[in-house]
Amino acid sequence: MVVMTVMREEDIVTGGSMSVEEAEVRAADLLSRYGHLQGISLIEPMVHEEFNGKITMTSSFGTEAAALLALVSEVDPNLPVIFLDTRKLFGETHRYREQLVDQLGLTNIQIMRPDETLLAADDPNGMLFASDTAKCCYLRKVEPLQRALKGYDAWLTGRKRFHGGERGQLPVIETAGTRIKINPLAGYRREDIEDIFENRALPRHPLEAEGFLSIGCMPCTDRVDPNSSDVRAGRWAGQDKTECGIHYII
Repeated sequence: MVVMTVMREEDIVTGGSMSVEEAEVRAADLLSRYGHLQGISLIEPMVHEEFNGKITMTSSFGTEAAALLALVSEVDPNLPVIFLDTRKLFGETHRYREQLVDQLGLTNIQIMRPDETLLAADDPNGMLFASDTAKCCYLRKVEPLQRALKGYDAWLTGRKRFHGGERGQLPVIETAGTRIKINPLAGYRREDIEDIFENRALPRHPLEAEGFLSIGCMPCTDRVDPNSSDVRAGRWAGQDKTECGIHYII
C-alpha cells in the first residue's frame, strides 16, 4: 500500500545520534570502505547495514529523479522519501510524482510543506521570489527540509558531477554537519541516467518534452536549449544563483 504522508511537527522524530566530529570520522571511514562504489552497490549497504532505519532520501520528482527513485525502490521500496511541496511547483510535477510512486511501488512518501506562520509573516502575497529568491528558497525548501531531516543520520541525494558548477567535484560520501550525505549517482554520466530510464521503462517528466531540463518551482524555472551542456541553466536564469540551499543544511 502506498503511504503518502503530509508531515506535521508532531510526526517528526527529533535529534540525531552524531556530533559534527563523529560525523566527519564516520564519513571518512565509509569513504575508505565504500568510496569506489556507486548506484545500487552503494545504496544497499548504506540502507541495510550502515544506517538501517536512520536514513532517508530527498527527491524533487524532476526530470532525472526517476533514476535514483528506481534504484532505491529495488533496494527498499519503503525507504522514507522526502518530497518538498513548496506550494510553487508545477502541477505536472505533482502528477508525475503520483505516476512514479505507483509504477515503482514506493510506499513511504513524506510530503513536507512550508511553515504557514513563516509564510504569512515573510511572504504574505506569495511574491517573495520576485525580490529575494534566497529567502524564498529558505522558507519553502530549506526550513521544511531541516525539520524533515530530524531523526536521520544520513540521506541519499540524486546530485551528479556532470551538472557542473559546485557539483563538479562531488564525492559519493560527504558530511553535512551532524549527518552523512550519500550521493550514489555522483559519478554517473548523462548517458548512464538515460540507460536507467530506458532499461527500466521509466516515464519522463511531462515538462521535459517542452524544453525544461531541470525543474523546480514555477517562477524560477525556464526552458533550456536541449543541446545545452548545462542541464540546470534554466534554474534561476539570469541570477547569480545555482542552488536552492538545501544542500548546505548542516
